[in-house]
Amino acid sequence: QVRLVESGGGLVQAGGSLRLSCAASGSIFRLNVLGWYRQAPGKQRELVATITSGGGTNYADSVKGRFTISRDNAKNAVYLQMNSLKPEDTGVYYCNYSPVLQPSVASWGQGTQVTVSS
Repeated sequence: QVRLVESGGGLVQAGGSLRLSCAASGSIFRLNVLGWYRQAPGKQRELVATITSGGGTNYADSVKGRFTISRDNAKNAVYLQMNSLKPEDTGVYYCNYSPVLQPSVASWGQGTQVTVSS
């Protein structure tokens, strides 16, 4: 069982920046993918970015060039640096953990609210 706790959300004006953090605890498989997803009110949860234990990254087209995902394997943490924020980035951001060899034990954090005003 892996527990994920997000932090760093808040209210920011369009064009501003925020940095989200996610701390993982428990029995963590070394070979895993960590990711950030977001959900706007009334909409489905969508992929924002993922990063493998080897450092490979993947981004949604809507955030590519503005957001940067990173991880600290020693701290079992994943981060999302969000720059040039837009109102459409508003939503609850969730951290996800998925072991490559045991995806059935994937875990989600509780979410952190990000609100971007115009």
